[in-house]
Amino acid sequence: MNEQIMNKLNLVPTEPGCYLMKDKNNTVIYVGKAKKLRNRLRSYFTGSHDAKTTLLVNEIVDFEYIITTSEIEALILEINLIKQYNPKYNIMLKDDKTYPYIQFTKEKHPRLIITRNIKDNKGDYFGPYPNVSAAKETKRLLDKLYPLRKCHPLKKKLCLYYHINQCLGPCEKEYDLSIYNTYRHEISKILKGNAQDIVKDLEVKMNEYAKNLQYEKAKEYKDLIDFLQQTVEKQKIVMNDFVDRDIFGYHFNNGYLSLQVFYVRSGKLIERDAFVTPYFDNPHEECLRFIIEFYQNGNNIKPKEIFIPNTLDDALLEEYLKIKITVPKKGEKHKLVKLANQNANITLDNKLKLLLQNEAKTIGALNSLSKILNLNSISRIEAFDNSHISGTEAIAAMVCYIDGKPSKNDYRKYKIKYVDNGDDYGYMREVIYRRYFRVLKDKLPRPDLIIIDGGKGQVNACKKVLNELYLPIKVIGLIKDEKHKTSELLDGDTMDIISIDKHSKTFQLLMNIQEEVHRFAITFHRSIRSKKVTKSFLDDIEGIGPKRKKLLINHFGSIKKIKEASKDELREIGIPKNIIENMIKLQKK
Repeated sequence: MNEQIMNKLNLVPTEPGCYLMKDKNNTVIYVGKAKKLRNRLRSYFTGSHDAKTTLLVNEIVDFEYIITTSEIEALILEINLIKQYNPKYNIMLKDDKTYPYIQFTKEKHPRLIITRNIKDNKGDYFGPYPNVSAAKETKRLLDKLYPLRKCHPLKKKLCLYYHINQCLGPCEKEYDLSIYNTYRHEISKILKGNAQDIVKDLEVKMNEYAKNLQYEKAKEYKDLIDFLQQTVEKQKIVMNDFVDRDIFGYHFNNGYLSLQVFYVRSGKLIERDAFVTPYFDNPHEECLRFIIEFYQNGNNIKPKEIFIPNTLDDALLEEYLKIKITVPKKGEKHKLVKLANQNANITLDNKLKLLLQNEAKTIGALNSLSKILNLNSISRIEAFDNSHISGTEAIAAMVCYIDGKPSKNDYRKYKIKYVDNGDDYGYMREVIYRRYFRVLKDKLPRPDLIIIDGGKGQVNACKKVLNELYLPIKVIGLIKDEKHKTSELLDGDTMDIISIDKHSKTFQLLMNIQEEVHRFAITFHRSIRSKKVTKSFLDDIEGIGPKRKKLLINHFGSIKKIKEASKDELREIGIPKNIIENMIKLQKK
């Protein structure tokens, strides 16, 4: 614990409030709340912690706190601060962790659509469907049963769907709009699991078609009946009051938190979902915050009621979410919460072994590398590689690793713009300047370590630019031996050679990063070369656009064969006479 933190801890009050942990770049890396701020903050800097919490604590060089008058006020402030700063150590539901709903729209001529964008005033929503295929298959079934509009916007004349009886044809036909209320009611019954009446109607129609020897049509209705029975009828009734509920359970161990959600709709358990994530604070409070984020991100509709275990603060959650929160103490409701907890436990046990193995590889390798390079900690690594052919078509690529794992959203590609061909050191100076000038300008996260796939010249070029930008970032180079294999590290500060055990996890991590940045650079360079080869001939021919270019390449396989093709061969694939003449003229130039 540094002296500044120790002195500040003595001044922290015992009131409730929020705290913000900051790293050496003054970036907020964690936000939390506490009933007693002093006790919570002291807990971070005393006693032992697991590997992940130790990683967080090692990065903390300062903290701030905000006093509130109550715990609910602290919770509201905490959620707002997490949204504002998006700290890397806070549990956050990822944007891509969203599930589709089936929506019956509230348009004049409604549609059935699959959507992840939930807006309460835009229609009736049914779901969620963690199994996306089930959502698509259910909609396909409903499209066959109910002739709702498919096109958007509404077309001006009848389309195929009208002729196959899957649309009423509102573009040309007039009819009583009240039929949509009937459809809405029946679809609602099916999606809520009450499909018995619908199945009986389908069976009557199936039998009629079979009697009339229309076996294909009868088979189609049988398939619909089978699907309804498999997907809707099999859902287990767990509540006889037919209320929509979400049931949460959780389990924690070894610094990981496992959460389970049961979706109960109209008394039936329709789906369940699981989340496993590291946590860095009190696991019960992390779970509470997770539930709030689960509904706050706009991707999940609040049900009528939520069941939670008795280890969570139901009053605080209810006051925040403004819906009924229940802590069942006995009976079937208590068994459901217990079942959710058991599922969370099983899910965590199944994943924990692999998670801990990966953690040992990544966090252990990072801690070892930190000691080798005399750094307090390493979280963010950015690595660079250049690629060119005899000085032409020069490009550079950057990959980013966060906590030992690739962060592909942070990868970057660069075309060399301002340096003469063949100047490798100039390429490095340009790309480093462009990258870290942007980091400073846009206040982007700074790496703890920069890795250069190169030797002394490239590392010196990188350090020179960083010094000009007043950025004290550690730089190392990866030096290859006579067999072109990386064997040693080059310290960018001292230019000393650092030997490293080639069988260690640290060396393997560095090799993974080197291979990834090389792969990324080569892939980008190949795409640039491919575009140039294609452009050198076809893009200069009047009348050849993207579609004809694709047609020619797919048919002939190469530019050379396109040039060698006869007029008859070109005409056979639909190239007009005037364009063929343009191709011949261009080849003669």
